[in-house]
Amino acid sequence: MAITINGSGTVTGLAVGGLPDGTVDNDTIAAATIADAKMASGGGKVLQVLQTTDNTTTTVATTTWTDVGLSLSITPISTTSKIYAIWNMQGNPASTLSGFGSRLMRNATAVSASNMFDAYEPSAQNRAHVSRSFLDSPSLDTAITYKIQVACNNSYSVNFNENGCTTELTLMEIGA
Repeated sequence: MAITINGSGTVTGLAVGGLPDGTVDNDTIAAATIADAKMASGGGKVLQVLQTTDNTTTTVATTTWTDVGLSLSITPISTTSKIYAIWNMQGNPASTLSGFGSRLMRNATAVSASNMFDAYEPSAQNRAHVSRSFLDSPSLDTAITYKIQVACNNSYSVNFNENGCTTELTLMEIGA
């Protein structure tokens, strides 16, 4: 079949692999013709990953939600992106029948549900490990600060990051 270029610039008669090597090279394609956001967009793709860690020993002894120093900011590429948050914590209850809950905050808004029993230990001095995740739909393309808060049941104290333990918060932007 003959290759035809009509008046509107449409090419017909060209089979896959029909151009000889070197016909279209990097110099032929204009730089930045496809915006980064377009190249990265698409459902389910991980667009960016951020992580922070903290190993400062912190004691919390209140039923009021309290910041524990685990905070991270992310600026989504698109308002349709979702943010997948994962946090890992280790707490050491100082009293029997004590425990703690954790929750995720987006700016000043609690976005993940929690109760006081993410970790519950029937005896004192048993380190409790918590690994939680939450998929958020912030509908923003401006900087967002996520942070972790904890509260203790019955106001018993819980020591976080004792003996070299580390808490971590990971944020992943997922394209819609």
